[in-house]
Amino acid sequence: MALTGIQIYKLLPKTNCGECGVPTCLAFAMNLAAGKAELGACPYVSEEAKAKLAEASAPPIRVVEIGTGDRKLKIGGETVLFRHEKTFLNPPGIAVLVTDEMADEEVTGRLERFKRLEYERVGLLLRADLVAIKSITGDAGKFEALVKRVKNETNAGIILMTEEIGVMEAGIKVCADRKPLIYAATGEHIDGMAGLAKEYNCPLVVKGDGLDEVSNLTMKLTQGGLKDIVIDSGSRTIKKAFEDQIFIRRAAIQKKYRPLGFPTITLPCEMTDDLMRETVIGSMFVAKYGGIIVLSDLQGYSLFPLLLARMNIYTDPQRPMVTSPGIYEIGGPNEDSPVLVTCNFSLTYFIVSGEIEASRVSAWLVIVDTEGLSVLTAWAAGKFGGDAVGMALKKCGVVDKVRHKKVIIPGYVAVIAGDLEEELPGWEVLVGPREGAHIPAYLKEWRVQ
Repeated sequence: MALTGIQIYKLLPKTNCGECGVPTCLAFAMNLAAGKAELGACPYVSEEAKAKLAEASAPPIRVVEIGTGDRKLKIGGETVLFRHEKTFLNPPGIAVLVTDEMADEEVTGRLERFKRLEYERVGLLLRADLVAIKSITGDAGKFEALVKRVKNETNAGIILMTEEIGVMEAGIKVCADRKPLIYAATGEHIDGMAGLAKEYNCPLVVKGDGLDEVSNLTMKLTQGGLKDIVIDSGSRTIKKAFEDQIFIRRAAIQKKYRPLGFPTITLPCEMTDDLMRETVIGSMFVAKYGGIIVLSDLQGYSLFPLLLARMNIYTDPQRPMVTSPGIYEIGGPNEDSPVLVTCNFSLTYFIVSGEIEASRVSAWLVIVDTEGLSVLTAWAAGKFGGDAVGMALKKCGVVDKVRHKKVIIPGYVAVIAGDLEEELPGWEVLVGPREGAHIPAYLKEWRVQ
């Protein structure tokens, strides 16, 4: 039974230290009861209280981990219905499907695209996460061989898809060390699949004909001690699948209904034969509220928009995206190359660096730590003044890399030029363009000089 805010408050240290992010322990207790905070945010709670509060402080949707190492995927853990309430925590995993009846060249193509289609944007590496391996033939030997191939050719997380117990076990034995997701336990096969999940310590998908059956199956599994569960509602029409996702999220978060308090898996690959339509369906599940999205294939024109949508929706709106401060070499600069300075707001960095690359003039780009603020905002906050920029130039070592002793500052903060010259005696401060689009022309004039 979930505890009320007052019951939780009685177990907290009552220091009102504010280190949890809210001013009082009572406010923190109310957030815990509402599923809007995690107990780990309190640095002073006792071990005894932690044990008593474990259920109350658990997120309404359980966190499930698939895979190992740097390709481990974490799904679930969400605490809100809408992004503006707090933030969405764990982005959905995107998977590509391969089957044991595909020709070798088709499998090769899908795995190659899985590895090749990676995109760097605002300092993040965007890519698909999982390979879903499906047995259609029912041949354990073929399934085992395909699983072994995927494991050897990729470091991806793996989803094993079959309702045949013997076939599933053959696949798990090959890749148990990757902690694959087992798909799926149905009413007919739940005991066998649950046994495999326990034996090999793997998360398990529950698939039912509607949410009532799903709830019954998850209750049976949790009573048997199996907690790492992913839900497939069984719906394969767009409208019903969409409704199910919303119902599951609302039941878990608003009603605290534990039998549906698990992340979900969605299969656009089974809802259409058209890849573009499949992509649109996938985008719906990115927003509402798929934990895993399985696609029939990966193509750049379909995958990239999904990755961008996922990045935008799961970026915390309260925290600016930042680039690591330091010195960046663009185009192989030397001791005669220009030195430019800007802030560490990721969007600014990528605009400026992109314009420098477009100029085809090699340059040193120094990024100042402005805590994610843009140039003008950082200047107004006292984080992009002459002293801060001068210190950044000295710290990154660019003063020893060039002989011309000139630095180009953004045109919008020309006012810091005097302070910067005092901070860097002997250096000439040049005021660059106000707009990034004017950087190429400016640098071409530098090259002429």
